Amino acid sequence: LMFQDEAGFGRINKPKYCWAEKGVRPSVPCHHIREYRYAYGTVEPNTGDSFFLILPYNNTVCMNLFLKELSCKYRDDIILVVCDGAAWHKSNSLEIPSNIELFYLPPATPEMNPIEQIWKEIRKRGFRNEIFATLDKVIDRLCDTIDSLSTLTVKSITCRSWIESIFI
Repeated sequence: LMFQDEAGFGRINKPKYCWAEKGVRPSVPCHHIREYRYAYGTVEPNTGDSFFLILPYNNTVCMNLFLKELSCKYRDDIILVVCDGAAWHKSNSLEIPSNIELFYLPPATPEMNPIEQIWKEIRKRGFRNEIFATLDKVIDRLCDTIDSLSTLTVKSITCRSWIESIFI
């Protein structure tokens, strides 16, 4: 059982809180260049296993590529993938590999998808109060931050009692 989602990372930033010496107002760099790449990911909360792919768009073509790569990584497994109802998850041209079955969360329930917490962790670790000179630097940071997530970290962030109870 894997939970799937996508998240955008780019050159536009949102300043976050930070520590400063008493009496000093912190200065945080900010810019509004709208260039993005999208992290497609799946997590298996019971083991902490995960799979990520950085792609240029949120659309059916990229979702097809993600599912194909996910299928290849777990070629000997049947993968039950829980995802939200994004248009590209339900498209008529979606190509679902034979070893993958999709299940959909109810609308407007991101709290039911534990991978949402992984996106928060990635933003906290690699994307706080910093601007990036190029989109390639964003991609590099995103890859490094994803690589820094151990299976123990993924499990501790995503495993919930209702998920654990499925495997008992």
